[in-house]
Amino acid sequence: MKRTHSIVAALVFPVFLATAQTAPPAATALGYPARPIRMIVPFPAGGATDILARALSQKLGEKIGQTVVVDNRPGAGGTIGADAASKAPPDGYTLLLATSSTHSIGPAINPKIPYNAETDFTPIAYVASSPNIVLVPNSSPARSMREFTDHARKNLGRLNYASSGNGTIVHLTTEYFKAQSGTFILHIPYRGTALAMPDLISGKLDVLFDSFVTGMPHVKDGKLRALAVTTLNRTALAPDLPTVSESLPGFESVTWFGVYGPKGLSPELTARVNQAVNAALADAEVKERFARLGAEPTGGTPQVFAAMVRADNAKWKKIIAERKITTD
Repeated sequence: MKRTHSIVAALVFPVFLATAQTAPPAATALGYPARPIRMIVPFPAGGATDILARALSQKLGEKIGQTVVVDNRPGAGGTIGADAASKAPPDGYTLLLATSSTHSIGPAINPKIPYNAETDFTPIAYVASSPNIVLVPNSSPARSMREFTDHARKNLGRLNYASSGNGTIVHLTTEYFKAQSGTFILHIPYRGTALAMPDLISGKLDVLFDSFVTGMPHVKDGKLRALAVTTLNRTALAPDLPTVSESLPGFESVTWFGVYGPKGLSPELTARVNQAVNAALADAEVKERFARLGAEPTGGTPQVFAAMVRADNAKWKKIIAERKITTD
């Protein structure tokens, strides 16, 4: 009798072991998350991306049932942190809060980037978008986007614009406007738009497509005039401001934020984090904190997020090639 039991055990145990070792990903997701989750932020602490990440991570932790710890890995325009996330185990315990800098513009302008933005990550959720705002000095003759475009067309090469440096979203957005509007405006790069503000306010500069977050306070203080925002449709952040697309159909430029996992993250874990992110974004407190940062929550499926990033990357790649833009 004992011999029979031994034979049965010998036959059944290898089958059981093989089944456990090859269990489907759903089985690995059953106890998830069992320990704190790390969210890599590829920019310095205290910046807009970091503040947004902390607002999201706190509520995400509540929704997913585990602490989400922000891990700042700044450097090389977000490349260092993004690269670290791409090389992490695909177990759901390392997430990346990416932006258009790390996954749209960076790959389009820098062929030496150490990761493939599309194949080295698993898209999870589109978190938020933030527009640029078109600013002119109070002395400008233009009081609308249409008037500014007409003014620029009549003064080809006589107007100038500031940017936060070559290859930045401010630079690319203005070049995109020039291509769409058939204008020529001289580029003057600064080491950040804050340094350009005094020259814009005094009238030495003619226009700045600045971040909504940093630009809008100068409008509220009466120092500058806002002509439009760069979202495709009007934004709840400034519902009375028209969009550039109302005079140049189809024009859109936003800074987006989204959550990725490393390549190979299982569909079950992806869905689990996606659900928690969407639940966090629906929270009134998160919406309020995002609004103070000049960002609108988006949400949605991983598929919609991936499609948006592909389209955004293709748009900037086309602009960069046509306008011969480099980071030098």
